[in-house]
Order: sequence, then C-alpha cells, then structure tokens
Amino acid sequence: MTSSGTGRRRLAAAMALTLSAGLLAACGDDSGVPVITWYINPDNGGQGRLAEQCAAESGAYTVDVQVLPNDASQQREQLVRRLAAKDSSIDVMSLDPPFVAEFANAGFLRPFESAEASALTEDVLRGPLATTTWKDELVAAPFWANTQLLWYRKSVAQAAGVDPEAPGFTWDRMIEAATGQNKVIGVQANRYEGYMVWINAMVVSAGGEIITDVEAGRDAKPMIDSPAGDEAARIIGDLARSPAAPPAMSTAGEEEARSAFQGANGGFMVNWPYVYSAAKEDVAAGGIDQSVVDDIGWARYPGVTAGNPSRPPLGGINLAIGAFTQQPEHALDLVRCATSLENNVAYMLDSGNPAARAAAYDDPKVREAFPMADVIRQSINDAGPRPITPYYNDVSTSVQITWHPATDVRAPETPEESSTFMSDVLQGKRLL
Repeated sequence: MTSSGTGRRRLAAAMALTLSAGLLAACGDDSGVPVITWYINPDNGGQGRLAEQCAAESGAYTVDVQVLPNDASQQREQLVRRLAAKDSSIDVMSLDPPFVAEFANAGFLRPFESAEASALTEDVLRGPLATTTWKDELVAAPFWANTQLLWYRKSVAQAAGVDPEAPGFTWDRMIEAATGQNKVIGVQANRYEGYMVWINAMVVSAGGEIITDVEAGRDAKPMIDSPAGDEAARIIGDLARSPAAPPAMSTAGEEEARSAFQGANGGFMVNWPYVYSAAKEDVAAGGIDQSVVDDIGWARYPGVTAGNPSRPPLGGINLAIGAFTQQPEHALDLVRCATSLENNVAYMLDSGNPAARAAAYDDPKVREAFPMADVIRQSINDAGPRPITPYYNDVSTSVQITWHPATDVRAPETPEESSTFMSDVLQGKRLL
C-alpha cells in the first residue's frame, strides 16, 4: 500500500511509464550500459520520471522501472518471493515503511554504511526516520513521507460551534459536532491496511502501543489490551454505531471517505493530503462545485484525550537496496539522487506526495501548491509509526480481523480478543 490513497487513480499512468522505462533500459543494455532495476509502488509516473532524470545525470547507468501491485500485501508478497530466491535483479525497491523491519531481519536489504547514512538522513523528519533502521543499522533511506490530516467543512464546524484547529479538539468532540449537525465523518474502516492505520493512530495517540519488545520476534508482547487500546476501541465503536458514521463505513477506504466528505452530508474526514488536489480536480471535471473546495479546512489529526497531542498516522515510501544486487554502487547513486532535497521538492510537486526532508516545506512552490504545508510537516514529524517488527504482516492482519467490522468493536472485549489472537498467531498456535 502506498498509504496515500492515490494508487488506484494513478496505476494506469504508472504502467504506461513502466513500458517506456523498460524500453529505455533495453537500449542501455544493448549499448553495454548497466541497467538498474527499481521496483516501485504505483504513483502517477513520478518515480519513473525521477529514475530517468537520475540516470541521465549520472550517465553511468539506465533504470528499468517495474511497477508493483497496488495492494500493500501483494507488493510485499511479490518482493518476498523474489528476494527469498536471492533475485539479483532487485537493485532498488520502494518499500512501505512497515515492511522494512521484516525485510532487514530476513537479510533481504543491503545496510548503508555510516559514511553513506549521513547524507541520506540529514534533515529528515522524525516520523519517517524512525522507520528506516533495524538493529541499529540504516537499512532504508527516507524517500517521501505521508500523514493524515483532519479535513473539515468550515460551514459545519462554524454551525456546530467548534474549532478543529484548537489543540484540545478530540474525536469525542468531533463525533458530537457531526451528530448535532446531521453530518458524517469520513474514515477508512474496511478490512485492509488503511484500517490498521486508523487503529494504530488511535492507540498511540492515547499513549499506548500495539506491540512491544519487537526485536524478540515471535516472543514480542502484544500491548493492545491496555487503557490506550480500550480508548481506541471505545471511540471507533462509538463512531461506527452513531449517526455520524457514513453509509457502509465498514467497507470504506480513502476514496469512499473522500466521496462522503464531499457530499451533501459531509462534515469531517481523516485522510491523506492528496484529497485536497483531488477535490480541485473534481471541480475541473465538473464533479463538484467550487464552493465545496472553498468550504474545506484542515487541521492536525484529532486527539484521543484532551490535553494530549495526537500522534498522526505515518505513511510514505522508503528506498532500499536489494541484498543480492550485483551493482551496489550504481544502486546507491540512484538512491542518493532520488532522495536528495532537490528531488524531494520536485517529487512532491510532481506527484503530490509529501517530502521526508523538513526543508522541502520551505520551498515557495511547495507552499503555493500545499497551503497546509506547515501542518503536514509538523504532523509527519510527530507521527506515530505502525509497529516496527519483522512480523508486521501477522500483527496487522490480527488487528484487522479482530477489529472488523467497526460496529462490533467494544472496550474492553475487542482489545482483549485482539491481544490473545495476535499472541496465538505469533506463536504459531493459530493461522490467519
């Protein structure tokens, strides 16, 4: 998963660019120029254009861009199968942050040496930086980061007498405001990774963790059965059973949440920054009126308890070098080029995906394109990563199964069930 909600809308463009990049690589191969293969998540073609640019600037290699499936689990599965077979064709890969620890623990990633690491981590925001190391080694380079904001209809907030930008604005207050105005709150609650993103953000915002002692592997300790887990379950269940729940909430992803928010009953939504440019595109296409965009406000992700700042969700992509590459120096050059500050800015403007480096948000063109740039930067810096564990897929799937549908989520029953189920899965006592 790209954790941005844009993959489905951009897959066709990326596939077309892959064909173009593949033809370019073939020509380089005929001429004897080394070919670096970069496996990417689907985007609007920005990574492919960046690959061509970096290759041209180097003059020492060409790049063959291979597009992975849109679904995060399928991305992981395809890469794991190849790397388990020691596939040397995987030179560089775009990795969803939760999979970094698993790949590193399995010996699938080439660690960066200390001399290489400094340039790759300089000025990187705290959130994405926390997802790039395993056992004190830098094993992935922050490429772009992402976070969710609270999006609200200004007219609804005004009528409800609430200020979503106020530090003490909480989920409870938002549910109350939406219910009072007969409006809905857009969330991602289908049984997929986006739901795990929401659950994790609620737990860590309440001061807890889903699992601890992660370096113990299968002996890691599930901690979702806790006061923080109970608070998360209470709020998610309360919303799902309230009038503020959008229709078919338990099958909703990013786009369904966006559709509900832009509709006549839209009031609030948590979602990635792409939704703002997508709304403007809808105006240009005649799908919605300009007044809808004019009515959109934004703020930091809502808190779970008043007085405690939220830990917003963290998404994005890290770049890693395959452990079995036969061209590590060229692969390193490509990673350096793609993750530079200059290209952080360029990629953010090209793709709409937020930068991992703090200074990118000071660029005038970025600030013009993203009027909420400061909120995005602070949210990414303060974000709460999903569990960093080599068994992340087991952890995430355990949570999704036991917390779905959201209408059945209750405290303390759901966190208790989730903790037991997760422990059994990790110990091999139960299958997913």
